[in-house]
Amino acid sequence: MSPATANLVQPEVQNVRPTIPDRLEDLGISRSLVSDLILRYLWLHGSGTLGMLHETLKLSFPILEVMFHSFRQQHILEVKGMVGNGDYAFSLTTGGRTLATARNEVCQYVGPAPVSIQQYHQVVKAQTAHVRLSRESLRQAFDDLVLPDSLLDSLGPSLISHQSLFLYGGTGNGKTSIAERILRIYKDTVLVPYAVEVDGHIITLFDPVVHRMAKHSEELLDPRWVVCERPCITVGGELSAAMLELRLDEATRCFISPFQMKANNGILIIDDFGRQVLSPRELLNRWIVPLDRRVDYLTLASGMKFQVPFELMVVFSTNLNPHDLADEAFLRRIQTKVLVDNVSPEVFDQIFQRVIQINQVPCEPGCAEYLRERCAAAGAEFLRACYPMDMYKLVKAISEYEGRPARMTRTNIDRAVGLYFAKIQTAKTN
Repeated sequence: MSPATANLVQPEVQNVRPTIPDRLEDLGISRSLVSDLILRYLWLHGSGTLGMLHETLKLSFPILEVMFHSFRQQHILEVKGMVGNGDYAFSLTTGGRTLATARNEVCQYVGPAPVSIQQYHQVVKAQTAHVRLSRESLRQAFDDLVLPDSLLDSLGPSLISHQSLFLYGGTGNGKTSIAERILRIYKDTVLVPYAVEVDGHIITLFDPVVHRMAKHSEELLDPRWVVCERPCITVGGELSAAMLELRLDEATRCFISPFQMKANNGILIIDDFGRQVLSPRELLNRWIVPLDRRVDYLTLASGMKFQVPFELMVVFSTNLNPHDLADEAFLRRIQTKVLVDNVSPEVFDQIFQRVIQINQVPCEPGCAEYLRERCAAAGAEFLRACYPMDMYKLVKAISEYEGRPARMTRTNIDRAVGLYFAKIQTAKTN
């Protein structure tokens, strides 16, 4: 592991690594919930085996065997025969189907058995990120960006504390690029449950879209948990108040966790903060307690409120003035505010040269300085970090349109600048 991403080993995490439960009382959920999962599986598939139930529900064979024998005694299922190495093939009896149909009307979830909300709290708290960073190691983590030492020195303390971060400054200076790369400082893995149980209700949590599974060799790990890389979720202008709460899936009658719960033990990026469907004040009022106390409160359809961990780094990224978005009480709860300032001519030229090298495009001497001059002449008040890449893309498009190889020349820069910057229209006089 390189110095750039070296993590502190967290011994307390190993102590709460959930092992495979072999007894119903060690599952942390009720026997009736386990019964419902098995009934719904058999109702949906018509028949099954202990092996199939183990694969789908992630329950151990000793637990499944206890439930199997109990169901046989209650005449809920009937054995069709033996399969494989001592496994049973079975299906529901008429009475079993009647019972399964009734339970299916309450909830249609058929998947890995949930973990208890208490165990979820314990594991998430134990997986709180702890890292060691220096300017050099942070530079290695952001090696594909050109960032001045002053900016790295502002980012470092915030990333070590793993608290909230407010990135602000002019548009096009790399705030989103910086936020998306923060995850590189972590190289460890975390556990994410497929689902969580609260007061008999199932809340799905593992999401293959945002949770990237990682290889592991933990044979004794409870299979209801998935070993994943630390998650990173980005939300932008689509953010609404409903996205912060539990959502009831009408098809399965189970709840879907909100994105901040899915981002636990990772990073949540609120991009273009201040331009969401949800107003900044509404969002800040909703999260003022979670940011301060590291816990969130969600509400079930019954009106019951319960507590979930809020162990994540929230990164707010905006090109608006922070004081126009939030009051002092909220800004105080965001531990660090980092200005991603307009780039200097020296940094601009470095970015330009990197764009040229990465894309292997021929370039006339002096084009970086010429681009700076043309941007200023076109009305650019400040140099933006995005200009070199944006201009290269336009030069490439112009070259493709004209059927010739891309080349960074003064002539092509003039054409790209003419397309990039909006011209100021003056009123015509008669």
